[in-house]
Amino acid sequence: METSITAGNHTINPHHSPPQVTTHNHHHDILPTTTLLIIVIPIIVVLLLLAILLVIVMLRRLKSTKNTSSSSSGSNNCLTNSNCLFNAHAHSTVNINASPVKGGCFYGAGRNPPAKFMGVQVFTYKELELATDNFSEANVIGNGDFGVIYRGVLRDGTVAAVKKLHREGKQGERAFRVEVDLLSRLYSPYLVQLLGYCADQHHRLLIMEFMPNATLHRHLHHHHPRTLNWGVRLRVALDCAKALEFLHEHSLPSVIHRDFKSSNILLDENFRAKVSDFGLAKTGSDKINGQISTRVLGTTGYLAPEYASTGKLTTKSDVYSYGVVLLELLTGRVPVDTKRPPGEHVLVSWALPRLTNREKIEDMVDPSLQCQYSKKDLIQVAAIAAMCVQPEADYRPLMTDVVQSLIPLIKNHPSLGPSSSLRFNQRVSPKA
Repeated sequence: METSITAGNHTINPHHSPPQVTTHNHHHDILPTTTLLIIVIPIIVVLLLLAILLVIVMLRRLKSTKNTSSSSSGSNNCLTNSNCLFNAHAHSTVNINASPVKGGCFYGAGRNPPAKFMGVQVFTYKELELATDNFSEANVIGNGDFGVIYRGVLRDGTVAAVKKLHREGKQGERAFRVEVDLLSRLYSPYLVQLLGYCADQHHRLLIMEFMPNATLHRHLHHHHPRTLNWGVRLRVALDCAKALEFLHEHSLPSVIHRDFKSSNILLDENFRAKVSDFGLAKTGSDKINGQISTRVLGTTGYLAPEYASTGKLTTKSDVYSYGVVLLELLTGRVPVDTKRPPGEHVLVSWALPRLTNREKIEDMVDPSLQCQYSKKDLIQVAAIAAMCVQPEADYRPLMTDVVQSLIPLIKNHPSLGPSSSLRFNQRVSPKA
């Protein structure tokens, strides 16, 4: 029996199921939105990353372009840029560790070299063949372990010394780079000027200022030593002292020649001396007399004892070598001569005890000088030489002190006089 309950106008049947509320399934609306987000968000992230990467690449290229422009500008404005050159009076610094022959400066036959780089000219091998008459034997003016030097006439008519280097291992390559690096940045009237270089394929050549009177060694020991009178020898001594002063004390870091000797001192038409051959040179510590450790290289008889025994190199090592050259100028002897009597083989060992003995000094003087010198000047030069070849590096003088000791001797010499010493007070000027 059915019971119905009437409530107002509504009849409710308790046995009737309540009306079903239909719930719509919205999964078909949610799924497309989620999928869309999963796809779109990674795409946006990737695009953002690509945009950031593109910005970074553009910024780096812009910076590289600016650096190249600055480098080019610095090279072109080397006359006014203090980072380009050493200045002996301003004590300016220069980065001499950056090689001008890296990267694009080594070119092959398929590339045209720039006309100039770092103030020096870049030559092709073909140009130098023409300059030296195909490297004719008739043009050979020097020969050594490093290579052969030819007299050449460049296309503008300049007479030059063309040094064709041997290509034997890394040391030969290093020597070439060091010489170009240093001499393209250094200018002094006491250094042989680098006019240009050639790095055409496997060829390595240096084009140097021509010095018509060859080396000091040749005049002292092989040819006419009488052409080197006392006045000329004093001037050579001062020129060399000024060269080392420039390298040691007017640059930061200092430059240590490491192979200073009479065969690396060249003489111009007036017998004025200039120092050459920087293939073994090292840049030293930025502290005065600061030591650097290196492989022992150089020439027997000129090596400072502490450098020869320990490999510790300082500017005082060059001072010792300078003292040996000064002894050559005084005595006319070579640094090592096994043909001499026992006890006289090594010049420094033989000379050092005599340099401080006034009675014995004149006995050791080069006979070709024929006593044409002042004994007072002789004693002064002997004292300088004795200080320079001291076994203890700390007792050796600075080259500035040597220069200041020699200048009065030049000025007071009757055949030289004040006018001939103008070059010694000349300011170091940049290359044209």
